[in-house]
Amino acid sequence: MATRWGICSAGKISHDFTVALKTLPVEDHQVVAVAARKLEDAQAFSIKHNISKAYGSYEEMARDPDIDVVYVGVIHPYHLQACKLFTNAKKNVLCEKPLAMNVKEVKEILDSAKKNDVFLMEAVWTRFFPVSVEIRRLLAQQYIGEVKMVRANFGVPLLHVPRAVQKDLGGGALLDLGIYCLQFINMVYKGEKPESIQASGALLETGVDETVTAILKYSEKRMATISCSSGCLLDNDAFIGGTKGTIQVLSHMWCPTSLVVNGKETHYPVPEPYLPLNFTNSTGMRYEAEEVRQCLLKGLKESPVMSHADSLLLAEMEDEIRRQVGVVYSQDSQQKFESVLL
Repeated sequence: MATRWGICSAGKISHDFTVALKTLPVEDHQVVAVAARKLEDAQAFSIKHNISKAYGSYEEMARDPDIDVVYVGVIHPYHLQACKLFTNAKKNVLCEKPLAMNVKEVKEILDSAKKNDVFLMEAVWTRFFPVSVEIRRLLAQQYIGEVKMVRANFGVPLLHVPRAVQKDLGGGALLDLGIYCLQFINMVYKGEKPESIQASGALLETGVDETVTAILKYSEKRMATISCSSGCLLDNDAFIGGTKGTIQVLSHMWCPTSLVVNGKETHYPVPEPYLPLNFTNSTGMRYEAEEVRQCLLKGLKESPVMSHADSLLLAEMEDEIRRQVGVVYSQDSQQKFESVLL
């Protein structure tokens, strides 16, 4: 029986996710409904993607009994409200990253999912690409020996994009781009909390971060560094250095299609889309969608690959870096904004 998806928001990322679902077998995945704040937007989306039901509010879709899981594609300042709406309606949820604006909100979402006994996962799609699966396999085999250093960089010029620079829209390079660097480090170090973080950054006049660099220290003399920027293009690579070799993800570390292990490159292409995409390699969202289906079939409430603990650690690290850099959102006034790691 197919997993029946509801799409929350008719924006660009929801378009790409729906296109990605169409690369999977129709007997496994079906989009049965879309909801937007304006009915005409939902209707236009439903026509474009051949979806049978269009709703003019998220509340209406939450009441639809024919939906197994909701993909939340609204911008992140609205994740808390949307996730709680659907989890309280006993709907399983796949929510775009970052899961929420800070640790307090993440805990609120996770608590709601647990209370309502539903599946919830933060859509860190990178974790499910074949490249990431292969990295975890190599690390489990200690193919490059003991890992000593991890480095990840992600920078794209986004200063012309309102949601990337406006504080009320959750702007800032860390939550938009740096989260990919942090999740990569967390994946390599298997969800271990760093012993310390030293972060520095440059802020825009809007009060959000344009560029951030951080040094993370782990137990047993292991280190990691990240750099992210919405003001310039970086190499967008990721690197793992071990005592017996190296692993590199080249140029698209957030949606990787090639892997270099000890100098030898292997390609892992993603399927071609049936409609034009808004973002690079977006058909790769198929992998996280299939993970959701497999978890639901097994009766799981969280993914072992991107667990609730993983989401909480990401939020803790993001909060600590923002504290040091000096980025404070209105949502932070709801919690005591202090060091959560050091």
